[in-house]
Amino acid sequence: MTVTSTELTYTAFSAALTGILWVPLILNRLREMGIWKALKNPEPDLRPEANWAYRLANAHRNAIENLVVFAPLALTVHMLNLGTAATATAAVLFFWSRVAHAVIYTFGVPVLRTIAFVIGFGAQVTLFLRIFSAA
Repeated sequence: MTVTSTELTYTAFSAALTGILWVPLILNRLREMGIWKALKNPEPDLRPEANWAYRLANAHRNAIENLVVFAPLALTVHMLNLGTAATATAAVLFFWSRVAHAVIYTFGVPVLRTIAFVIGFGAQVTLFLRIFSAA
């Protein structure tokens, strides 16, 4: 028997998104550095030549930082069977705000990037409040 929830589904989607954001970065690194140099030990202070790749790397780090907050909250809502229409909507909004954040950040649109971030943060707050209002 499979038991799932919107919160659990969108946690998985958010993790998958975070997991694939590095792919364009690696492809860019291969193009900029060549295969051999790109496959050697990484040089963490080496900034990509392409500005979009630098911004996407920052978006990827931000996605990781936010997934670390969102996932435990969403998993807690799921495990404690606290899901509501509000928590389901929050999970969906979190995922799409992270998609928007990554795209907007990569293209360098500052105000929209902040709006996308705030929507994701609001989703985290919604989950947090649901957990602690039930306590």
